[in-house]
Amino acid sequence: MAYDTVPPVSSDRVGHAGVAGGVAGCVHAEVAVVGAGQAGLSAAYALHRAGTDFVVLDADDGPGGAWQHRWASLRLERANGIADLPGMALAGDPDERASVAMARYFAAYEQHFALPVQRPVAVRRVTRTADGYRLETTAGEWSARGLVNATGTWTRPFWPVYPGRETFRGRQLHAADFRSAEEFAGQHVAVVGGGISALQLLLEVAEVTTTSWLTRRPPVWREDDFDQDAGRAAVARVAERVRAGLPPASVVSVTGLPVTGEVRRGRARGVLDPLPVFHRMTPTGLAWDGADGSPARTLDVDVVLWATGFRAALDHLAPLHLRAPGGGIAVEGTAVVGEPRLHLVGYGPSASTIGANRAGRSAVRELLATLAG
Repeated sequence: MAYDTVPPVSSDRVGHAGVAGGVAGCVHAEVAVVGAGQAGLSAAYALHRAGTDFVVLDADDGPGGAWQHRWASLRLERANGIADLPGMALAGDPDERASVAMARYFAAYEQHFALPVQRPVAVRRVTRTADGYRLETTAGEWSARGLVNATGTWTRPFWPVYPGRETFRGRQLHAADFRSAEEFAGQHVAVVGGGISALQLLLEVAEVTTTSWLTRRPPVWREDDFDQDAGRAAVARVAERVRAGLPPASVVSVTGLPVTGEVRRGRARGVLDPLPVFHRMTPTGLAWDGADGSPARTLDVDVVLWATGFRAALDHLAPLHLRAPGGGIAVEGTAVVGEPRLHLVGYGPSASTIGANRAGRSAVRELLATLAG
């Protein structure tokens, strides 16, 4: 197996909780993994296989990563981007709720491999020490010689700013807060966003009520299969951005939206005819000013569902001053440029379930080689 190539850490470097070698007053581990979603557990598996002393600090109350927070009506067969964790296949009824099935799967995975996950432990602040990092958490302080950050994006939903948004008298919610389409029955729902989540939510809500779809750019549809060559090309484009210190691009901007049977049915019903994004909001809805030559108009809606994506949850790393002039963090592979003991897994080109699996393995291999000197 590829995981056998992970180099072990020599025994004189392996730390244990409370053993000297860490920072005074801190619990010590050789490697700390922050986050127990797909990326964090993939890295934890590689550390487990390498026989390394490590800890996984997870802010959630239970296993499941971001999956446990997905809307109740999302079923396994409709969920986008599910991949097995390394070493254990996912088994479940395709019609089962994704949030339930994935939480159970992650819990079984942690138990099967006896992964040292501690929760709920939120990492608030990371600073450098003479031999690694100090992690200030909601459950005390930890020190570690190496750090794998796998905090994902779910906790940082992006809300765009539009003039008049505070005047809108209807309901506004982000995709992260969506629970069920049935609660919108009888209301006109505006879905804002051009990504996979926007598409999924739009099709689901359109089953029970009237909708409008608004996107900043016309959607790019992918009719053909997304083969390995296309996947590698997409990953390469994202990797180029993060190497340059730019914020990662959205997945859809490099992959396009897949045309499925459900999408074809939505097209036939006229659900997938997008409007250009509005210029401002009014107390009763949305307004276009006609500044681009198109006619000025308004649209009354009851609900605005912001499916506008997420940003990387990296606030706890702010004391390290990692931001590049371009606004992102310069990353080569998974290692932060100039900071070889810190790896970002699930960031940029590894922000997918399959990408997270591969990145977890490679991050651990590189990190342990660095720590071994």
